[in-house]
Order: sequence, then structure tokens, then C-alpha cells
Amino acid sequence: MSYLLRQIKAKTIALISLAAIICVTAIACGGGSSEQAVGIPPEMVADYVHTTLAADRTAYTQHVVNRAKKLEGKEKDKGVLEIEATEGWENTDGIPLPAQMFRLGSEIATDYATEAGLTFSYNLISPWNINDSQAPKNEFEKKAMDAVIETGKPYKDYQQVGDQTYFSALYPDKAVAEACVTCHNTHPIHLERYPDKVFKMDDVMGGVMINLPIEKT
Repeated sequence: MSYLLRQIKAKTIALISLAAIICVTAIACGGGSSEQAVGIPPEMVADYVHTTLAADRTAYTQHVVNRAKKLEGKEKDKGVLEIEATEGWENTDGIPLPAQMFRLGSEIATDYATEAGLTFSYNLISPWNINDSQAPKNEFEKKAMDAVIETGKPYKDYQQVGDQTYFSALYPDKAVAEACVTCHNTHPIHLERYPDKVFKMDDVMGGVMINLPIEKT
């Protein structure tokens, strides 16, 4: 587990460095209200960050969680690792579920970004959230989530939060492994809140929200 956390921190440092090095400056077009990017477009920056996050999470799910012998106390047919993937990993000898591993990285990223004087952040959101902190938090996120569920494609736009302008992008978070589907469909909170929602492989289960701070001049 300590090795995995070191890997998360290494990736987080790389992401924060990326955000700092290719800091995007938005300028208003003459006389208009629309914005354009100077340097690397924010859309491209968000795509870079998402590609890294998605690759790491998929690799962890497919090559670690899927190989564990147990998933939430139940034996897995193809499990070969003498370990259990479980929501209660902190109180056992288990390992985090994919969404928990993602959240660990998000929390570390927020801390590192704050230390670097940035407000860059990323997180998972879902209208079928099990963790209350992962519910859509404002009208922008609700609108973005509805659009992603309807189209299956990313939703990207600017938003204002207090005095800070962000370029925000929400990417569809799909079930890429059986562990994702099984965990959600059988989770007590899911069964209580969303009894009629049964996920299948490749379903959109939520979204990955990336917020890039924009400095306006």
C-alpha cells in the first residue's frame, strides 16, 4: 500500500507540474464576452490530464483489483493475489476500491496544488453517488453531468466560482471492469438509494471533473 501511495504522489507531482508549466491565460476578445486561450488551449490541457488519470485508474482496476482473490468478501474466479479489494481497506489488510484510489489521488493533488498556490483540482461526480462528497455540487456540474449522460461525450466550458474563473471539463466515467459494476450494484447504499439502477459494462456511471484555473488579463 505504501508503494501505491508513493506512485500516486509521483503522478500527482507530475500533474501539478503540468498545470503550472502550461498555465493557461485567457484574454477577452475585443469588445466581446467570449474568451480564447493564449498558448496551449485549456481543452488540450484538460485532455492531457484526463488521459493520465484514466490510464492510471484503468491500470489499477484491471491489473490490481481484478487480480485480487476477494472483492468485498466474495471470492473472485480469476483472482490470484492473496488480498481483498474492499471499501473498508483502512481497517483491514485490503486494498482500496478504484474510486477510493482515485479519491486518494484527488486529495493529494488538492494539497499539492494549494502548496503551489494553484486551485487546480479533479474529482469524481455521479448522480448515483454512494459517497455524498461525489454528488454534483452546483448548477454547472448538474448541467455537465446531464449532458455527459445524454451524449456519452465530454462537456467543456468556463465557469466562475467566486473570484476565480475555471475552464472545467467533465469526462464520462464508464464501467471498464467487472469490479466497478459489481461493487456499485451490490453496495447497500446503492441498493437503498437507487434500487432500479443496475449498471452494466461500459455504462456511464458518472464523470471525471477537471477544473483548471484561468488567469484573465
